[in-house]
Amino acid sequence: MTEVRDRLADTVRVEGARILATLVRSVGDLQVAEDAVQDAVLAALRDWPGTGVPEQPRAWLTVAARRKAIDILRREGARAGKEREAADLMELATPDLPPDSMVRDDQLRLIFTCCHPALSPDARVALALRTLCGLSTAQIAAVLLTGEPAIAKRLTRSRQKITAARIPYRVPSDAELPGRLATVCGVIHALYTSGHAPVGGEAAFDVDVCAEAVRLARLLHDLLPDEAMPAAVLALLLLTEARRPARVDAAGEVVLLADQDRSRWDGAQITEGCGLLDTSLRRTGGIADPYQLQAAIAAVHAVAASYAQTDWAEIVRLYDLLLAVAPSPAAALSRAVAVAEADGAVAALAALEAIPPSPRWHAVRGELLARQGRYAEAVEAATAALTGDLTSPERRYRERRQASWAARV
Repeated sequence: MTEVRDRLADTVRVEGARILATLVRSVGDLQVAEDAVQDAVLAALRDWPGTGVPEQPRAWLTVAARRKAIDILRREGARAGKEREAADLMELATPDLPPDSMVRDDQLRLIFTCCHPALSPDARVALALRTLCGLSTAQIAAVLLTGEPAIAKRLTRSRQKITAARIPYRVPSDAELPGRLATVCGVIHALYTSGHAPVGGEAAFDVDVCAEAVRLARLLHDLLPDEAMPAAVLALLLLTEARRPARVDAAGEVVLLADQDRSRWDGAQITEGCGLLDTSLRRTGGIADPYQLQAAIAAVHAVAASYAQTDWAEIVRLYDLLLAVAPSPAAALSRAVAVAEADGAVAALAALEAIPPSPRWHAVRGELLARQGRYAEAVEAATAALTGDLTSPERRYRERRQASWAARV
């Protein structure tokens, strides 16, 4: 029973967005599609323990969701304005899966639907994160740094507005793209962030979510090959993803950048990412947007032969530019880490004073205090760094640092 539940959970996590996107194209109603997919999952929970996991779990769930959607539409058929052509139901009843190319196009349509300008920017991102990767309300709240009740209300209002305004499920025309492109890029970047730095859990990162974000970034870049922003987002993701294999050891424990085996970095992704960044910058005349600046920072790390040979002064300069165009506590904290390498712990501690405290802020402060031999203060900072939701590998790493410093007090 547990094995069946785990297989179902994995299928929904990896394939759920594809199933939903395909169904929305046929139904034309996001709420109906979500309800149908949820009903299909419940049916799998009921049937699979007795019949076994199907050979093609996604196909099973897709067909089941289509049948559930037909049931929902028939129930709603008596309501005014809800009648549908028989062809719609026939398409839903088709047992064959759509080709992968169509699935990818369906998902792109779903992103653009979620990012319609009639919705507020925060609502667009929240709705897309919910539908694209199935993040829970709590996970979305953590990514967007807001309360869970507010996210729940935002999602409900967004779905209602899409239905009431009859927002079409399609890639917008060229004239409509500028109003949506920045948010679409923001959604894909947020999706990658949720996998690269998850809130809680047993793993340091979610490989499937990271891969899905990279795939969607490629899809967007393919749609708009001459636009600078999609190229920059794809560059940023590739340059970051290239270093992922070295972020943990064989036991899944955290490995700091300074200690990573750089031979495990993906050279092909680094080369492609740097090329995309150069192309993107040429298209904007060298005037960088936040994604280009973040990609440039990632590129400096990626091309350095070693940690010691990293151009930390250049990284500080790039963070200064990033903070000028897109200020955030996260960027300021990362700049402080770079300052520590370029100018020393004293300068970095001074930089921390202007940044709001957070668990990661305390973790960085602890490292800086330990560099100065102030181990008692470092232990206090490490204790504060253990609050909040952390992945198990990150928590264990911080506990080891705390114990190491405590032994020197």
